[in-house]
Amino acid sequence: MSIDVNPLSGSLGAEIRGLDLADVDPAEFAAIQSAFLEHHVLAFRDQKLTPEQQIAFGRRWGELSIHPIVPHLDGHPEIVPITNSGKKRSLTEIWHSDVSFDPTPPKASGLLVVEVPPFGGDTLFANQHLAYDRLSGGMKAMLSGLRAIHSGAGLGAAMGKAETWREHGQVHPVVRTHPETGRPALYVNPGFTVAFEDMTIAESKPLLDLLHAAGHAPDVCYRHRWQPGDLVMWDNRSVQHHAVHDHGDAIRTMHRITIIGDAPR
Repeated sequence: MSIDVNPLSGSLGAEIRGLDLADVDPAEFAAIQSAFLEHHVLAFRDQKLTPEQQIAFGRRWGELSIHPIVPHLDGHPEIVPITNSGKKRSLTEIWHSDVSFDPTPPKASGLLVVEVPPFGGDTLFANQHLAYDRLSGGMKAMLSGLRAIHSGAGLGAAMGKAETWREHGQVHPVVRTHPETGRPALYVNPGFTVAFEDMTIAESKPLLDLLHAAGHAPDVCYRHRWQPGDLVMWDNRSVQHHAVHDHGDAIRTMHRITIIGDAPR
């Protein structure tokens, strides 16, 4: 069965209307998966999912993860509530790929609107396949085989768990291969990438800065303006995101699920 998929930008993102994610048949789900691999970010409109229904939809994609640091929704350990705790305490107003410091970072994340502010609170997404494709041949050759250290120390400190998280975490390839499409993508991010393997932070910074700039260039990005009823899913293997905190003290509440992925290769 075909579904109505409408691109939202030239780089990534597509909108799907007319589906109730609590009642998707196998053919519709197969079409959703195909659109997900093509567009990397999918916005499902007009959803009214209970926590149980959101969890059930997430499990169709794979096993759900329990976040190692951030508290979960009462009674639903698979769901992380994202709330407005003020700009100074915002944990997501930085480009990142979810939990990239994990040995097996998430395959995908899904964010369901509970309450949106009257203005602002958008989320930016960036296509890391395109970011890699636009690098020079010489840069691609230099990055081949290079690995970087991803750390959850900063997030742990923000959550009062600094003592349980080491400064240096997992080592992942700087360019990872998507396990389903085979496409290469940049896999470093300002939120969690500390340095290149066997280099100091100071030595790593110039090249990391260049790769971050390439990864978030305007023409590889899509800005999502949230609407009531939205559920947005993105591919953590090919996408970074950045929550824009421009809504002051207005309430902004989301429920997030994440699907366990595999070790980057």
